[in-house]
Amino acid sequence: MTVSPSPDRPAHGVDPKLLEILVCPLTKSALEYDAEKQELVSRAAKLAYPIRDGIPIMLPEEARRLD
Repeated sequence: MTVSPSPDRPAHGVDPKLLEILVCPLTKSALEYDAEKQELVSRAAKLAYPIRDGIPIMLPEEARRLD
């Protein structure tokens, strides 16, 4: 069974409405969506939270540190 992407959620993407409300769990600051790396970037915390199967993993221990 395959699921077609909806207009609101492109294939391998994140629901834009979800991106509007998500904030960094550490700093509560806005996040930037990096579609190429499939990450949500918190410049304030210098962390990049992974997105797996369209689901943001908002755990600091799962985040990648930014240089």
